[in-house]
Amino acid sequence: MPWYTVMTLLAMALVVALELVVIRSGIFRMRAFWIALGICALFQIPVDGWLTKLSSTIVIYNPDVFAGVRIFFDSPIEDWGFGFALMTLALALWVRQGRNDDATSPAVRDAALATGGGNERD
Repeated sequence: MPWYTVMTLLAMALVVALELVVIRSGIFRMRAFWIALGICALFQIPVDGWLTKLSSTIVIYNPDVFAGVRIFFDSPIEDWGFGFALMTLALALWVRQGRNDDATSPAVRDAALATGGGNERD
């Protein structure tokens, strides 16, 4: 069984589900997310390709644990799935945290204090 393939698909599905149900940052609707993903992919092509190229392999994959599909200079397609999952989770959490930081920024806190809507800290 291609365990690397199964784990890749599971990681991708889990991250997409987390974003849509739990994190809910809305990154899949953001143009900036897709541009950032593309930029990361442009760097992944030479790096992953150099590490996994069949002519001079640095990272060797057991052929029994992955699908055997290679793209972009011999990179296993699973590497791209894991890259997607990692970048998506990191960016979704970053966007979500940024929204939480906005809610507690000094300007928001001062506005709430001025209107009597918050407790004074410091």
